[in-house]
Amino acid sequence: MKINTAIILCAGLGKRLNPLTLTKPKPLLEVNNVTVLERCIHLIIKFGVKKILLNTFHLSHQISEYIKIKKFPIDIQIVEDGKEILDTGGGILNMIENSKDNDFIIFNPDTLWSEDYISEINKMQDFYFSNQLNNILLLANKELSFDKSLKGDFNLINNLLKKNDKNDLIYIGCQILSRNLFENYKAHSFSISKFWNELEKKNKLNGFESSNKFYHLTNLETFKRLRDF
Repeated sequence: MKINTAIILCAGLGKRLNPLTLTKPKPLLEVNNVTVLERCIHLIIKFGVKKILLNTFHLSHQISEYIKIKKFPIDIQIVEDGKEILDTGGGILNMIENSKDNDFIIFNPDTLWSEDYISEINKMQDFYFSNQLNNILLLANKELSFDKSLKGDFNLINNLLKKNDKNDLIYIGCQILSRNLFENYKAHSFSISKFWNELEKKNKLNGFESSNKFYHLTNLETFKRLRDF
């Protein structure tokens, strides 16, 4: 089985990258003359989905115009959050409600995605379907993070994610989620981490570990160090 639809989260305010993001949305910031959004889209195209859903809120017209000008060779549908920003969880649910698919691969564009991740993401997808899961997160050991200030989010024990004092693994911005996880939710502003916490407490939050170096636009200082990456 294979996922047909990818989601890219592009609505955030990017406050940790002010003042740059006061006039330009974070997905359109450039590293080595390529926007982080373009890097993400190229990875998704290589992965092989048929469609991308992309949400907007902050400076949404810039992202819409960028997509129109670039003419990427894939169907991209822009879904606006609406009158208020829906955060990660609400934004994902709002996009899922604009699709008939059951399973979605979801990306944060502020990771510097490259084709190095293709093999791991394919293996994560295979694990997801072969084990009939409804969620799985891609993580990397914090030792592989370019930004050494980032703290770990989870530990991985028998493919299940748990939180404890150790927390060696960082969520790196790619996950697969099933529509059925959201059956009792309506689109409103909530963080996807709330979702994860509920699943983790029930021993139902799944993980897959990456061995790639993790580059992320954490803040203005990190962006300046990465700009010519």
